[in-house]
Amino acid sequence: MSEKNLEIISDLLTEAHSRIQQDFEDINPVVGVNRGMRSIGIPVDAVTIDCLSSGKRIIIILHDDKPDILQYQFSYKAEDPAEEFMELMFKELTNQVLYDWMKEYFKVTGAE
Repeated sequence: MSEKNLEIISDLLTEAHSRIQQDFEDINPVVGVNRGMRSIGIPVDAVTIDCLSSGKRIIIILHDDKPDILQYQFSYKAEDPAEEFMELMFKELTNQVLYDWMKEYFKVTGAE
């Protein structure tokens, strides 16, 4: 299930990323997928969305054991994530949700 969910997130992120780049010159998110935790026996995948100019990061975690739920956190690239993550039903994730997360969390104060 995680592979399918990764494909869905990838498609949603492609759309949201394109819109962000059109609407905001100062936000150019970099998206990454990390499947490395599987190599140490943890059945999760992580998607990161980084804003290089601010150092901010959005982390999305997909658990094989909970395919209907994703966990997410607004953090910083240079810091370890906090232990607590917020949860969202996977079916509620849309390109608009991702767009809004990036717009609100990554936008430079005063920039429109």
